[in-house]
Amino acid sequence: MQPTNLTNPLATLRKFVRKRPSSEACDLCGIALGALHPHLVEPATRKLLCCCDPCAILFSNQEDARYRRVPRDVYSLADLRVTDAQWEELRLPISLAFFMKSTPANRVLAIYPSPAGATESLLPLEAWDLLVADNPVLDTLEPDVEALLVNRIGPARAYYRVPIDECYKLVGLIRSHWRGLSGGQEVWEEVDRFFAQLEARAQSNPPLDLNRNGAMSHAGS
Repeated sequence: MQPTNLTNPLATLRKFVRKRPSSEACDLCGIALGALHPHLVEPATRKLLCCCDPCAILFSNQEDARYRRVPRDVYSLADLRVTDAQWEELRLPISLAFFMKSTPANRVLAIYPSPAGATESLLPLEAWDLLVADNPVLDTLEPDVEALLVNRIGPARAYYRVPIDECYKLVGLIRSHWRGLSGGQEVWEEVDRFFAQLEARAQSNPPLDLNRNGAMSHAGS
């Protein structure tokens, strides 16, 4: 399977890396939004929507609805056990990626950022299952709205449980700032800044029975 470019979610997340308009509106009802507002995701297309709190509440804890509410919390998975050999078994072309359970695809997807946008890589499910066996917290990711975000660039060994919009925010940053063949200094400074801000927000390891399809007020959209 060749890598698949996934650009749909970027339609909303491009606003993360561009100058925001003076006023944003709810994609469902049209009401004006502030800088802090919830997001929804449409699992069938992975499209992200900006919405107001009343519209977001309609889709809280609605697993079979057309849209699902994106949570807000970020968790550092500092105790995650991933050896270099296990990482190699996942067969990703770069050391920066996120993993999410897709309800429509009925499987876990491995996606990495590239100059062309979000790109899917064929994930060996046996290797993923072994990783989950060593790290049961990975089996508790909420489908479609949460992901394991991994940064193993250089000496980094950072793992986070994040809302899916954070992953596409990172994709948008890389796509927007990439220059030349290697990306240029600016893009890697942006990546470092992104993870520094993520670490500052992150809470400690989540409990295994954490139910996280709750309120979300996330800066920007």
